[in-house]
Amino acid sequence: MSTPFRHTQPPSPESATGRVAEVYEQITRDFGIDRPATFVVLASAPELLTPTWALMRESLIAGAGSRTGRELAAYGVSLANECPFCVDAHTVLLHATGDHALAERLARGRIPKDEEHARVLDWGKRTRVPGAALEPYPFPREQAPAYLGTALAFHFINRIASALLVEQLLPGNVQRFRAVRSLAGRRLGPAVRRPVEPGAALSLLGDPGPGPSWAAGTPVGTAYAALRRAATMGAALLDEDEQALVRQTLRTWDGSHPSLTRHSFPGRDELPGARLALLAALAPYRITDEDVAAWRGPQHTDHCLVHLVAYGAFAAVDRIETALSARTAEEVA
Repeated sequence: MSTPFRHTQPPSPESATGRVAEVYEQITRDFGIDRPATFVVLASAPELLTPTWALMRESLIAGAGSRTGRELAAYGVSLANECPFCVDAHTVLLHATGDHALAERLARGRIPKDEEHARVLDWGKRTRVPGAALEPYPFPREQAPAYLGTALAFHFINRIASALLVEQLLPGNVQRFRAVRSLAGRRLGPAVRRPVEPGAALSLLGDPGPGPSWAAGTPVGTAYAALRRAATMGAALLDEDEQALVRQTLRTWDGSHPSLTRHSFPGRDELPGARLALLAALAPYRITDEDVAAWRGPQHTDHCLVHLVAYGAFAAVDRIETALSARTAEEVA
């Protein structure tokens, strides 16, 4: 029986207990989707599942401003990252907001008619480039934590989805049919349009420390700090030279999609762990069974693989966020 998962076999949601069961319950209630694959795939490493959900909830779902606007930003991020799974998911979610014409216009590859919507979509795309000029914002400045948190959440989630899930959102790619997209969106509509209280996901986290300045003390910052702490744990799966290579490569990354050449990524026989981490960061859709097999031995469980992919994925997020924070600090000065 086929599953949406690649390279891992996550534990069945029906077997979930404790914190994982709490996360699934909150996802079903606040996201409106029962145990979506984008989160189930992280269940092999619950310490990653929880903050990933928290960041998405506090930014995309509970953040300030228009849900349509944040869905557009996430759609733009997913386009820039070449993640068809998430592009299709946000098309359905735009239907759920009630913006059916907008959703279908995007599904046909056209830009929004509304100029404000078009600016938000373009802004989402530009967030892939570290240090890109993102201001003036196409939304009120007080909504920046929600929009920035949404963008960073999906820079992470896109990479997890591209690395560890198949590209099809629904079996047989039936989401490519307008009627299916519309019906799925309408079923999600009540949950998507229901107001939710900010901060509810924070009870699932420990004490991750202060969030970044751009989050302005909102729950988005706490959730981001928690994900940063959990994702960087995967560095321990690489030796110091491999970690240095990942850092050095990301330090000069300009947001482009590198070609799959020996110059861009270390070979499978040389540094398979660093290769996987860098693929997860820069081109997760290019991870193959051979790449995983070259690194994975008896000592590496699904828990380890999810952590290594998350470490690479967050290395790209960190590059984007660090450039963003540096630019913000310069503007304040």
